[in-house]
Order: sequence, then structure tokens, then C-alpha cells
Amino acid sequence: MSLKKQDEHDHMGWMQEKQLSPIEKGYLFTLIWLDKRFRIVDYLELLEGLYYRTNLQMPKSHTEQYNLDNKFWYWYPLYALGSFSTIAYVVAAISGALLGFYYSPSTAASLAAGCDATVAYCSIAVIMQDLQFGFMLRSIHRWSAQVMTAAVFLHMLRVYFTGAYKEPRELNWILGIVLISLTMVFGYTGYLLPWDQLAFWAGQIGVEMSLSIPIIGEWVAQLLFGGFSLGQATLQRMYILHVFLLPFVVTSLIAIHIGIVWMQGIAEPH
Repeated sequence: MSLKKQDEHDHMGWMQEKQLSPIEKGYLFTLIWLDKRFRIVDYLELLEGLYYRTNLQMPKSHTEQYNLDNKFWYWYPLYALGSFSTIAYVVAAISGALLGFYYSPSTAASLAAGCDATVAYCSIAVIMQDLQFGFMLRSIHRWSAQVMTAAVFLHMLRVYFTGAYKEPRELNWILGIVLISLTMVFGYTGYLLPWDQLAFWAGQIGVEMSLSIPIIGEWVAQLLFGGFSLGQATLQRMYILHVFLLPFVVTSLIAIHIGIVWMQGIAEPH
């Protein structure tokens, strides 16, 4: 007798031994029939696990659970830094998308009256001076980006000093290191977009740092900055990285990061 036939025989024998009612027998027969074809039981167990994960996700605060009211590092709001950085990222993304309607990534000389600079810089000047609520919009984008950077840094410190990087959360710790590195890249590429003196010399430092890499330095400078001197290719690359590539990569990694935290639960302080 095959294993499938044996399982079916065992299920039918169990149903007869339990003296189930016709309704119960019909329900179990239907469930067994569907489970063999569509793995219904597996998905029901998955939904059950998701339900309990959702409802048991937020435990009693650590200050209450461990009576640590006077210990600063176990202050519960420190456990909200990850969510705080995510909110700041969302605000920066929305405000940045709105700024993208008015920004032009071009190093050519502007033909606009009253602005003797590049098109990129003059577009920033228009946002700040002429666009209604433009000053506020750019300020929101700038400050949300800075708040995100600070929150991510403090979040990593909290994870380290509370031992939340240890097994089985070591992979999420590595993912967090990747995210804070990409946050720095986010800040650097955005820093170059106004194409003013600060942006130019920050870009020049980036070129020199790329060239200092052994063996592949010239290749990295060509790829990231479009050459060994700054120009339209540099600004175009920074714009593509900041607006098109990094948002999708960082958003995907944040979703994975939060999903792992959701599955594993919040780490208890060590």
C-alpha cells in the first residue's frame, strides 16, 4: 500500500473510531481532500502564526517588565528609533518627490533672468524664492533627511548596547549596517544636487577618494562620477542614484528589515 493510500486509510479509520457526526465527518473529509491538493492546513497554520505575531508583537515596556525606571539605556522610547527613522524616510521621500517636479539636473549656464549660475542651482533658487511654500518644502526634505540619519545612527547604537545584534538577529544587524551605509550614500548624492560650491568640492573629494582605491580606483571614479573631473555626467549620475536607484533599493531593504523584526519580535535587553 502506498503512503498516500495509507494516510487516507488512517484518516478514515480515525474518523470512524471517534464516532463523529455526519457534519463533522463531512467537514474533515472536505478539509483532507482540499489539503492534499492545495495545502490548506499549512496555510491555516501560517495564518494562525501571523495572527499571534500581530497580537503579541508589542510586549509590556521593558522599564515595567524589568523595573528599570532609572536606567537610561532601557528607556522604552529608545526602542521606537527604528520606526522614527522609517517615518522620517517616508517624509523625505514624499517631499523629495514633490521637489523633483521643479528641479533640473543640469550644469549648463542658466538663461533665466536674475540667476547667473547653473540650471541646477537656479532651479533650487526658484524653489526657495519663487515657488509658493517652496522654502518650507525644501526645509522639510532637508530636515527629515537629517533626522533620519540621526535616528538610524542612534538606532544602531541602541541595538548594539542592548545586545539585540546577537543570535538569531545577526542577519538583521548586518542588514542594518547595509541600510545605514546606504543612508550615507543617500545624503552624499543629495548633497551634490544643488551644484553650488559646497556640492562641487564635496564631489571633488569623492573623486579623489575613489581614485585612492587600489586597482579599481579609476574604474570606480569613471562609474560613479563620469570621469576624473566633475561635470554634467557627475550631476546626472548623482541624480539617478538619489532619485531612481537608491529609493527602490532602500525601500525594499527596509521592508525586509521590518519584516524580520516582525517575525522575530522585539529583542529583550541583555
